Amino acid sequence: MPPRSGEGDRAQRGGGGMPPLPRPIVAGARKLRREMSVPERLLWQQLRLRPEGCKFRRQHPIGPYVVDFCGLSARLVVEIDGAGHDMGDSPARDQASDSYINENGFRVLRVSAARALADAVGTAEAIVARAVSPLHRPVDGPPPRSGEAI
Repeated sequence: MPPRSGEGDRAQRGGGGMPPLPRPIVAGARKLRREMSVPERLLWQQLRLRPEGCKFRRQHPIGPYVVDFCGLSARLVVEIDGAGHDMGDSPARDQASDSYINENGFRVLRVSAARALADAVGTAEAIVARAVSPLHRPVDGPPPRSGEAI
């Protein structure tokens, strides 16, 4: 006997509806992963090998921002800055994003695009060295977020 209307294996798999749409910030991060700049690509080729066991994510969303590289276990964010970061209102926007990221327990390391282009291997080694043995490691975890009580 054939299954009645609404029954069958399709009903058990959850139907044929549309998959949920990603959040706009996630969709933007995915787009940035496809459109990485040359310095970002060169650096990613080194960081994706997980040197010293450090795992990095590329174009990772943190709140309203998408950072170039993020080492979650080391709580380290790496931003690749080209010449455009020195012009117009970019320094103010960079300062605002750094403040937000720091308030959420991450350290920000800004690397010039020229350095990444000239020596991607050495730049990756310097990033990993910072991740493996940071100068200042928080004792009790990240600081409270803005607006939270201590």
